[in-house]
Amino acid sequence: MLNKILTSPSSFGQVGSAPVDILKTHRFEIINNPFGRKLTEEEVIELAKDCVGIVAGVEPLTAKVMDALPRLKCISRVGVGMDNVDLEYAKQKGIIVANTPDGPTRSVAELTLAMTLSLLRKIPQADAALKNKQWKKQTGNLILNKTIGIVGLGRIGKAVAQLFRGIGNPVIGYDLIRNEDWASQFNVELVEFTTLIATADIISVHVPGNSNKSYLIGEGEIKQMKDGAFFINISRGDIVDETALYNALKAKKLRGAAIDVFSEEPYTGSLTELENVVLTPHIGSYAEEGKLIMEVDAVKNLITALNA
Repeated sequence: MLNKILTSPSSFGQVGSAPVDILKTHRFEIINNPFGRKLTEEEVIELAKDCVGIVAGVEPLTAKVMDALPRLKCISRVGVGMDNVDLEYAKQKGIIVANTPDGPTRSVAELTLAMTLSLLRKIPQADAALKNKQWKKQTGNLILNKTIGIVGLGRIGKAVAQLFRGIGNPVIGYDLIRNEDWASQFNVELVEFTTLIATADIISVHVPGNSNKSYLIGEGEIKQMKDGAFFINISRGDIVDETALYNALKAKKLRGAAIDVFSEEPYTGSLTELENVVLTPHIGSYAEEGKLIMEVDAVKNLITALNA
């Protein structure tokens, strides 16, 4: 009997056949996600009941799920974030957990730049008006000379900083671990968090979610931001108080925001009612080239773990 693998991301293998081909070459039986969306706990348990491995997306991989999967030996995440995996319980169960930290870096960084420019120049609004047969010229803002504040200087944050430096913007950054050598090399000024949010014209957040679910950007932090600042979040939805963000955008305390991640997804909340926001449905890693790299890396991580 072939060993079974659940591939839980709904779009797994759609960009290219390489990750599927690798699994087949190693004689795995592939169980695909048939629902076209994020799986629930019960669906994971049912689909993966005989599986030795899961090529994972963002579905909940909890203690309950792991207890129901006695053959499970490895969870290999397509992506970086591990918020959906009970890492401590997996360790107790002897289940190997891996991720693909390099694959989405460029994809997320480029989306950050694209979202920022779209927000400043009001490209989505102009596009929507014209498709509604309205010849309405939108007056936006230049990115020229605006100070970019990057919160979180991991792989993605550093890539974002380098892209903005590449088009000539001054960049300030904050991270718990100060990498002075990197900052000097790319001419990024390292500052304290409070200095960054009070100084930057455009604030872009690239941090993992807090384990205690506390807000990194709450009402107090938004009050400290410059009047007319722009806010970008392409990291984790639960690090931002969405109600406080909505109020600040509606009151024009913040000029605009671009958001790719939300506290609850699919998102249908109040931010959808505003004109001064650009919203996307968690597509940070959804570039064909980057997605294929992540899927291949996740499959290779899985095979390495199972052969260990």
